[in-house]
Amino acid sequence: MKLSVIIPLFNEGSLVARLIDEVISNVRTTGMPFEIVCVDDGSTDNTLQNLLKAREDRKNVGVISLSRNFGLQAAITAGLDFATGDYVVIMDGDFQDPPELIPALFNKIIETQADVVSAVRSKRGEKFSKRFYIRVFHKVFKNVSEGDQVEQAGNFSILSRKAVNAILKFTESSRYFPGIRNFIGFKHEFVEYERPERTEGSAKMSQKKLFALAADAVYSFSKWPIKACLYLGLLGVVVFFLAIIYTLVSKFTGLAPFGWSSTFLAISFFGSVQLTFLGLIGEYIFRIYKEVQKRPIYIVKDIYETEEIQSDKKE
Repeated sequence: MKLSVIIPLFNEGSLVARLIDEVISNVRTTGMPFEIVCVDDGSTDNTLQNLLKAREDRKNVGVISLSRNFGLQAAITAGLDFATGDYVVIMDGDFQDPPELIPALFNKIIETQADVVSAVRSKRGEKFSKRFYIRVFHKVFKNVSEGDQVEQAGNFSILSRKAVNAILKFTESSRYFPGIRNFIGFKHEFVEYERPERTEGSAKMSQKKLFALAADAVYSFSKWPIKACLYLGLLGVVVFFLAIIYTLVSKFTGLAPFGWSSTFLAISFFGSVQLTFLGLIGEYIFRIYKEVQKRPIYIVKDIYETEEIQSDKKE
């Protein structure tokens, strides 16, 4: 058996050498043959150069260089496509997914004979605002999505080859890896850890990107947006029906009819409902258009394979 570790990286040049050293030292404690697949997601700093330098004397390190920045989800997909291990670890490259947790994930999946083991954050070290947004998202996503979603579980996990092959069957361009990981089913176990605060570099997931990722998750794994519009439309019908009754009653009883304010409020209400529907339908149409285009999820510029894979090809 072999263990693969996938590390997507974007502008993490200052961390690369230390990260690879710590990952290697922790993976070696498992006693498994291993490979490290680093995916450079179109970095604009010296990340790729440092990766190539770090792999010079490390035969187990391979590098996939993407042609531009396609995003974290696409980089994870690229890593899964190229990883050859029987078990595959996926982790962020900013030390907030601690490399020392890799042996615990591996031991858990072996002991429980599970196909997926996710690292669940029992405590987070980020700023309060980011923790708040993420907590709200996980609460909402768990309640509105299909399947058994896990709170406070990000990308950090280990998968069996069976689970990896199942995930690789997904072809959508708008991807949310934790949602896909839970959607495939199989036996799923968990390891809790405290997610540390980032000590070096800057976070690459801005609030805008986090909100976009949250939208991809909700639209991809939930019927809630459509249902919300249905309920809002039904509410509009009820309000309209009550308005008709009130108008008829006022006509036959001689009560004063609504003035301009009530008319304005009615028009504003129904107008806002219609615009909400149009916006939601437009969002779905745009996503359908993206899928119909069938553009590649990522484009590889260069591949720097491990020496082990190169030797296997020669044989």
